[in-house]
Amino acid sequence: MSHFKPYPVYKDSGVEWLGRVPEHWQVKQLKYLAPHIGSGKTPSGGAEVYQDAGVLFLRSQNVYEDGLRLDDAAFISEEVDQEMKGSRVVPGDVLLNITGASIGRSCLVPEEFERANVNQHVCIIRGEPPVVSKWISLCLPSKPVQAQIDFSQNGAGREGLNFEQIGNMFITLPHAQEANKISSRLDRETARIDALIEKKTRFIELLREKRQALIIHAITKGLDPNVKMKDSGVKWLGETPEHWELLPLKRLISSIGQGWSPECEARIPEEGEWGVVKVGCVNGGVFRPQESKALPAEMEPRPELSLRAGDVLISRANTRELVGSCAVVPRDYPYLLLCDKLYRVGCGERVTPDFLAALVTVYGRRAVEIEATGASSSMVNIAQSVILDLPVAVPGMDEQVEIISRVSAATARIGRLREQTERSIDLLKERRSALITAAVTGQIDLREAV
Repeated sequence: MSHFKPYPVYKDSGVEWLGRVPEHWQVKQLKYLAPHIGSGKTPSGGAEVYQDAGVLFLRSQNVYEDGLRLDDAAFISEEVDQEMKGSRVVPGDVLLNITGASIGRSCLVPEEFERANVNQHVCIIRGEPPVVSKWISLCLPSKPVQAQIDFSQNGAGREGLNFEQIGNMFITLPHAQEANKISSRLDRETARIDALIEKKTRFIELLREKRQALIIHAITKGLDPNVKMKDSGVKWLGETPEHWELLPLKRLISSIGQGWSPECEARIPEEGEWGVVKVGCVNGGVFRPQESKALPAEMEPRPELSLRAGDVLISRANTRELVGSCAVVPRDYPYLLLCDKLYRVGCGERVTPDFLAALVTVYGRRAVEIEATGASSSMVNIAQSVILDLPVAVPGMDEQVEIISRVSAATARIGRLREQTERSIDLLKERRSALITAAVTGQIDLREAV
């Protein structure tokens, strides 16, 4: 941002978080700029009234700084909507999450937006005229306002914000014409950054697809492109190398069982302290021991559930996207216990742990789509029988080792490229945030840059 110039003259804002501001700018509290600061409510009947279509009902998981995300939106009926009149959202409103992990996240409701309501976890800030609402939406994600949000919830010992705290927050404000100029320039600058982020995000998705395709091909077809193939007789399995053996997974394993899920403390166990892994320890295909909770000191541990090197762990109960996730435990963890939502599979003499995990990852995902059951779309289960009866094609041990070695090297290269791209996205997001903060606090002058 070094090419942007500062304003010619500054003054002390009188507010700790804002510091110096352009001499002609005002410093005001939100309550003097927004005649309406309030939130919605959960409909009577709770989540049971949500349906697949109807009037849009927004929650905190729909509010992001890059705009509303409606892929996980809920809907309510016309009848329920009538009782929610006090929580209606209109175009130009600013929505601010006021409770939970996403506290402080905000966005502007677009002009083309149709009728919607919000629950009690989302605050509606309605500024007048519309230019003020747009300016408020730019100020809320800035560091000075986020610092005030942090201070408000920490200082009051709360895990949320109330309307008085929101109304008392300070922002800087130029006159309407200047605010319009700054907003227009920010829209263009952030659009360029967002376009770059979108391209890089798509590139990461392509890398994921390439990685998955590489694994699937190696695990189902082998490394030799000229190998003679045969029909497996299983529709979704297709052709497999002729010399590979086709058999159910249960003939490759020595044992399968699940663990124990006592009421644990919400912290990672310390060195030498008993703990229980969480189901998320296998997400992503790599075992993560930090995804665990400490066992209370007064509770008797179950050492027979301790994790051992070579254990293959499979998620048996999770979201539809994650159930069936699989990873290999790389070493002994004598104080870390298996949880009830994971299967532990022991390998027999005909398969390596890494190849078995790859088989479950590739073939198991297909079985999940067909066989996974659950009372809701958010949590599903996969039975032991589905794992045990899973038809797989398996090469000899030497070929298994070679396949895993080649796959590991290739996926590591893809992983490094993905990490580099993710870091560049983080830098772009930091640049975007810094640009907005500098503009709405008057640290850079965008008036002549329009």
